[in-house]
Amino acid sequence: MPAPFTAALAVAALAVPSATLRSPIHHLVVVFQENVSFDHYFATYPEAANPPGEPGFHAHPRTPSVNGIPPALVGGAPGALAPFRLGRAQAATCDQDHAYRDEQAAYHAGLLDGFGQFGNQDGSTDGKLSCHRRDVMGYFDGNTVTALWNYAQHFAMSDAHFGTTFGPSTPGALNLVSGNTHGATAPEGGVPESELIAGTVVGDARPFLDDCSPGGGHRAGQIMMAGRTVGDLLDAAGVTWGWFQGGFKPTGRRADGSAVCDAAHPGSDGLPKDDYVPHHEPFQYFPQGANPHHLAPTSVAAIGHLDQARHQYDLSDFWDAVAIGQLPAVSFLKAPAYQDGHAGYSDPLAEQRFLVETLNGLQRRPEWRETAVVIAYDDSDGWYDHVLGPIVRTSATSQDALTGAGSCGVSRPGDYQGRCGYGPRLPLLVISPWARVNFVDHRVTDQSSILRFIEDNWGLGRIGDQSADAQASELWPLFDFEGAPRAVLLLDPATGEPLG
Repeated sequence: MPAPFTAALAVAALAVPSATLRSPIHHLVVVFQENVSFDHYFATYPEAANPPGEPGFHAHPRTPSVNGIPPALVGGAPGALAPFRLGRAQAATCDQDHAYRDEQAAYHAGLLDGFGQFGNQDGSTDGKLSCHRRDVMGYFDGNTVTALWNYAQHFAMSDAHFGTTFGPSTPGALNLVSGNTHGATAPEGGVPESELIAGTVVGDARPFLDDCSPGGGHRAGQIMMAGRTVGDLLDAAGVTWGWFQGGFKPTGRRADGSAVCDAAHPGSDGLPKDDYVPHHEPFQYFPQGANPHHLAPTSVAAIGHLDQARHQYDLSDFWDAVAIGQLPAVSFLKAPAYQDGHAGYSDPLAEQRFLVETLNGLQRRPEWRETAVVIAYDDSDGWYDHVLGPIVRTSATSQDALTGAGSCGVSRPGDYQGRCGYGPRLPLLVISPWARVNFVDHRVTDQSSILRFIEDNWGLGRIGDQSADAQASELWPLFDFEGAPRAVLLLDPATGEPLG
């Protein structure tokens, strides 16, 4: 960790009553996207195919290599279940199987021979999309995920970042904010073991404390979480923060005052998709942090502070705060569903527009000099990745299958069960004036490393209760606080290519 940051480098020091900043980063923005394995977006980085009609990508000659798919694994005999390139015209893909147990079975103790079984079957459909068994092996390159490849060229990325556990969206979101998926209860029951086992969340059970969870007022099958989150630590230190999610603002209210969240956009599957996805909002699972009725902040000036909104906001509230110069110290951004990158109802091109418009907007702000943006993902969607991460937490439940039926390694006495991990490898990028330039970090990190960065930068302490933050590796090596801040990089939202 760097030495405490001196005021001489600051543009405008942030008031943190009981916290000491450890770096020039006064504002951290975590853009938490959906369902992408590292290989799915960076398999051949920095080499792109550059076919006619697609945005070009040509890497700097001194670009470091990544642990991408070895060329010998690509292609294979006709019809072979092997990695293959998806072109820009194939951006809309089917959602893959990314259940906690099935992901483990796909990796099969490192043999990686189960992806074809736990993807999609030939002839199945996802919305208006036609799915095939081979799809799970597909990857994009810099002619489709062009913006992310350009950000990697100018800033820092990791090729050894993993989900804290196996499983879908909710475990990933919970690990981001608390480092723990244990402590769940189902007040009205009805949650299957594929979603909740031994008190641990392994699936996408919806938050009990959210008017916009499915069920029409019936709460069976929904859960609550006990324990602390990073929000509790930030509040205790007097640090401003918020979770900002597309579609969180109600479109109406029922007779009892409960919120209705019906804002929607056409998805990549050709069907309307609600902007707000309740199980992507981790703080709605915790009684001390939830905003069940989706109440608005009492004023724009109150955004980031504790009021009736309880730090849970619509994405538009983020930009309202930015416009008056009150960017919170810590912000989590969640795109509306059609732009979050989740296969089936979103795609890389819709996601690219959201990412680029967000980054362009932030880089044009005076606060940019003291800001870092982390782009991270909640899970892999089940997409193929050729690297099995280290198993640092073992488990033995009916939902485990990594090293055999009912097992993820040898379970240790006293450990919470259902937390097999690390899970699949995921992209991670750091975009900041203080990020290293054209840098690839090869050290192992996980989703809770982002949590640990927040804890360390603002001196918050640890979550406790077997939170993964205690053993998470740090993100500091992706930064360089020496010399002048790095230049901005503005991109075209449609093509991902540099502007000007």
